[in-house]
Amino acid sequence: MASTKHNPSPNFDEFGFESDPTLTNDDLKPTRPDQRTFSKWEMACLWIGLVVGVPTYYLAGSLVDLGMAWWQGIATVVAANIILLVPLILTGHPGTKYGISFPVLARSSFGIHGAHIPTLLRALVGCGWYGIETWIGGEAIFILLPNSIKQSYMSQTLPWLGTSPLEFACFIVFWVAQLAIVWKGMDGIRELEKYSAPILVTLTSCLVIWAYVKAGGFSHMLSLSSRLTTNQFWSLFFPSLTANISFWATVALNIPDFTRYAKSQNDQIVGQAGLPIFMGAFTFVGLAVTCSTEVIFGRVISSPIQLLGQIGGFTTIILAIVGVSLATLTTNIAANVVAPANALVNLSPSKFTFRSGAIVTALLGIAFQPWRLLKSSESFVYTWLVGYSALLGPIGGIILADYYLIRNTNLSLKDLYSTSAFGDYYYSRGYNLAAMAALVVGIFPVVPGFLQKVGILVSISDVYVIIYNNAWFFSFFSSGCFYWLLSRLTRKQESQPAQDPLLPPAN
Repeated sequence: MASTKHNPSPNFDEFGFESDPTLTNDDLKPTRPDQRTFSKWEMACLWIGLVVGVPTYYLAGSLVDLGMAWWQGIATVVAANIILLVPLILTGHPGTKYGISFPVLARSSFGIHGAHIPTLLRALVGCGWYGIETWIGGEAIFILLPNSIKQSYMSQTLPWLGTSPLEFACFIVFWVAQLAIVWKGMDGIRELEKYSAPILVTLTSCLVIWAYVKAGGFSHMLSLSSRLTTNQFWSLFFPSLTANISFWATVALNIPDFTRYAKSQNDQIVGQAGLPIFMGAFTFVGLAVTCSTEVIFGRVISSPIQLLGQIGGFTTIILAIVGVSLATLTTNIAANVVAPANALVNLSPSKFTFRSGAIVTALLGIAFQPWRLLKSSESFVYTWLVGYSALLGPIGGIILADYYLIRNTNLSLKDLYSTSAFGDYYYSRGYNLAAMAALVVGIFPVVPGFLQKVGILVSISDVYVIIYNNAWFFSFFSSGCFYWLLSRLTRKQESQPAQDPLLPPAN
């Protein structure tokens, strides 16, 4: 929960122990029973808010552009999210059971100091996405402005800036609007997701109905068949599956940041179970509407923002601004603010709160200059998605192997907040060398494929191409298995400690 002040000497009276002040403040403390306010409906609303956004709109359509049939594109998206649902629920379990956030959970496997490495890697990806999503929101404001304003001298690109002053101003307006929501902390995010979900579903349904009526049905989309041979399809399917898994691999890693507020395990599991359905439904919307534009306007309009601007009309403009803004806000704040903010809090609890961490995240989002990133390469998002999965996959594999295979879901809360050399998570001066080694094992083999993808290496072995195309799978399982093996070899042979008797009463 967002706090406005620090606790210089945290005392977990409700849990019966004191914690080290360098590892704790009000944002890192385990959630109390009265803070467990997320029901299954609110968890589902969180995912609806995350799913309904401009990047998701493109997913299936991009696969069809690459040659898949419409149903193959949607099936690939759904399959990826069914697979991702497993680590989502598994990683969400300790958040609900112990009321701890992702940075605190990472201490159990990486060490109380080593946890900074996975949390900052996750934060870096979040900051990049924060800038990209904020630019999309600002672009919506710009495109939907009156032509008289868009055609002014303020719309001329400045070489040193890389964009026009007007586009940059729209970006900053949206940037500020997001901070107003973030300033209220997790309660503000929960309220935003809860009340935005039905609005987004309604506006999305209206867009589908409009496309269906104007195009005289979806026969054009349904007539799209695959342009790929069997071998070509499978060559495209696996990297596409990896890219779609990577789409939410970020949230799958820091999902404890949300499930720590769930009322029960049942609420977090049932609330998240709808993800494949939500993703399948919304990618169908994106594909159906995009295909319909070719019939309605005589050309394909793949951007929902440009489409809404093309439809025109005062009412449409207002609804478009509301819809695109809500869609981008709900996705960006939940997916790309919470993890970086919590990572900074974990880095220095005495200097950062959730609010100040969110402000730093927002500033780094500007520093990423997303307008330059998005214009640098047509395949940026595709390379971005698969590339960063090599960072996040091994972290997830290590954490899950540690929590389920090594510790049998038993954690000691007091040791998670202790710098004692005798603590269970102190390892070697606060760093778990086994986790560090496993992280390298998962990332290193993917590097040649990434360098080849961005043009640094001209050619690489087919083995490295296959590894890169399956980066998340390879890094997740190789790091997890390697960590488990090292831990079994190096960990003292002792019985698992009994479940911490100081746990919050949530199941």
